[in-house]
Amino acid sequence: MYRDAILKKFDPRLDNILFILHELQDNNPQHYLANADIEKCADYLNIPYSYVHGVVTFYSMFSLKPRGRYIIRLCDSPPCHLMGSESLLDYLKKKLKVDVGKTTADGVFTLEITSCLGICGVAPALMMNEEMIGNLTPERVDTVLEERRQTS
Repeated sequence: MYRDAILKKFDPRLDNILFILHELQDNNPQHYLANADIEKCADYLNIPYSYVHGVVTFYSMFSLKPRGRYIIRLCDSPPCHLMGSESLLDYLKKKLKVDVGKTTADGVFTLEITSCLGICGVAPALMMNEEMIGNLTPERVDTVLEERRQTS
């Protein structure tokens, strides 16, 4: 099972918990941590399930519910907000026909908000999976979405 293979990559030490959780989530086609992932991690590290669950719910990069193939995290830091992230959020919601925290009907995109991506020089910006994309306009958003749809 893929979980066992992932766990074997890491020593069973508490300081590996974030690495293990990221690896488990990244290997799930729906980009989330299932209860079985949390249980396996807890058992492997010999810690309570509640401890692992607490870690997962503390960090915004983890999810307990299935998400799309591409996770769009729109930055809403003050610089991005001043540069128009609020109107881009409205645009994305209409374009994707979803609200924040939801996944498109085809399972391709999940829309999320993040407080800061740290690339203020190219505000407004978003992160799509691991890729940072800045200098956003509605036209640039359309291009990015279309490129991803073609690879889905």
